[in-house]
Amino acid sequence: MSFGIATLRQRPDLEVQAERMNGEGWPTFLLHGDIAHWSALFDDFAEYQILFCKPADTLIALGHTIPLVWDGTPKDLPCTMSEIMERAIRIRRDQSTPNTLSALAALVTPSHQRRGLSAEVLRAMRSLAEERDIHCLVAPVRPTLKSSYPLTPFERYVGWERDDGSPFDPWLRVYWRLGAEFLKIMPESLTVTGTVAEWEEWTGMGFPESG
Repeated sequence: MSFGIATLRQRPDLEVQAERMNGEGWPTFLLHGDIAHWSALFDDFAEYQILFCKPADTLIALGHTIPLVWDGTPKDLPCTMSEIMERAIRIRRDQSTPNTLSALAALVTPSHQRRGLSAEVLRAMRSLAEERDIHCLVAPVRPTLKSSYPLTPFERYVGWERDDGSPFDPWLRVYWRLGAEFLKIMPESLTVTGTVAEWEEWTGMGFPESG
């Protein structure tokens, strides 16, 4: 598949399409999560937002990333999405030199899914890090099928494997195929709070009790 790649800094005319893709590309309940400073991706970190276009003025995929400082140990990794954002904003304010690029999201329009484009977005993130002389790429990965197994503990789910040894979850599998190393679980990476009625509306499921 042929496509053009640019950053949002290079193509600010595509910001409206990028914002629309964010609104349409997530499960509804995640749009109500506690991600602070998300707008900074568009305002302050536009050079780290990767756009895939085909044709030239139509956005078909999007990669959100943000730079930060990390000492290389699992213990020093941020524990929440908000902490990732806050750490990036802090180093920009202090004019520190980032040594790590954190992926935040890889979104693909429905018409271009199942074509391997999500892996291309991750490769573009890796290339962006190299271009900026950043030697580490980390990613808080949300396993896409975990919500289909709500009663299975997260630690067990991420350890499920297929017969060939690859991860059971398809999104984890994309990272595995690219050579990613598992570092730690972020059990409270994003908190979504709502009433039972709101959760039923967001998910299309019934919840007989709170919890």
